[in-house]
Amino acid sequence: MNAIRSLAQALDLPVEGRCFYSATHEDILAGATTDIYLFKTYEILEELELLDAPVTAEVFPSRPGVMAGLEECRQLLAGRGAAVSALPEGQTFAEREVVLRVEGPYGAFGLYETALLGILAHSSAWATAARECREASQGKPFLSFGARHVHPAVAPVMERAAIAGGASGASSVLGARLAGSRPRGTMPHAAFLIAGDTLEVSRCYDRIMPPDQPRIVLVDTFKDEAEEALRIAAALGDRLEGIRLDTPWERGGVTPELVAEVRARLSAAGYGHVRIFVSGGVTPERMPALARAGADAFGVGSYISRASPIDMTMDIKEVAGRPVAKRGRIPGRTPSPRLESLV
Repeated sequence: MNAIRSLAQALDLPVEGRCFYSATHEDILAGATTDIYLFKTYEILEELELLDAPVTAEVFPSRPGVMAGLEECRQLLAGRGAAVSALPEGQTFAEREVVLRVEGPYGAFGLYETALLGILAHSSAWATAARECREASQGKPFLSFGARHVHPAVAPVMERAAIAGGASGASSVLGARLAGSRPRGTMPHAAFLIAGDTLEVSRCYDRIMPPDQPRIVLVDTFKDEAEEALRIAAALGDRLEGIRLDTPWERGGVTPELVAEVRARLSAAGYGHVRIFVSGGVTPERMPALARAGADAFGVGSYISRASPIDMTMDIKEVAGRPVAKRGRIPGRTPSPRLESLV
């Protein structure tokens, strides 16, 4: 898609023949996801011969959180003639702290305000939720399982942000790969329901999967979880790395008492090496008790995926070196010693 540079082009943007409603990389870079009033702003400033006025713009959040999304911000703003500095990814920020600053001709970057703020708002929210899980997990690892809860176009963004916030890995293929790791996961209930027997599926998995794929078996499909865990452990022996508990809420979910019982029965039978992986409605509030009961790792889905975006605001704070601000804000650049060069 060619870059959109006028109000007329924006109003007449062709949309025929698209398979999905999500924006492509080309759409974002062309300015197709930009708020229409920014195109009006460009035309006004161009008429006034002020489009290339040198400005300093600052971005700040509405609430505390964890910084994420910077690589996309860098790609969005690189080569546009503006200098960009930002709080490093993974760092915590305070409410209204400046997390990103752009300096350069307004016309070089102004059209990308909408996309820039949206990237930071969602990525930082997902990273913040992941950080809350990391702090609650008592040192136990957890994976991001939230791809099924969001639009597939943004699922990789969420998974990458979760890893930036502290997740040990992610289940979706593209999200994990973009974060520099390998996708991780066990087996779904579908495999067991179709085959009709947990032990048969477990033996098949052990037989055909590469050695580097951990033998972790879901044990709540047909039988009592402790009974099924012992049956699988007896069949796979030392090759069984762990079992996964994902008991649905209709049966009370995965409780600390269930984890403690399964842990005790496995250990008593000589399977102390078998780890317990817990998924299904895991939240930071539930993680400490589950960890104390014997959970070794977690899968977290909706708690991360449903994180509310952290509102981000961009303010012009200098024009041609002159401090400015709208009413209610302090003119001039805000002291921000933690910012580091991004572009």
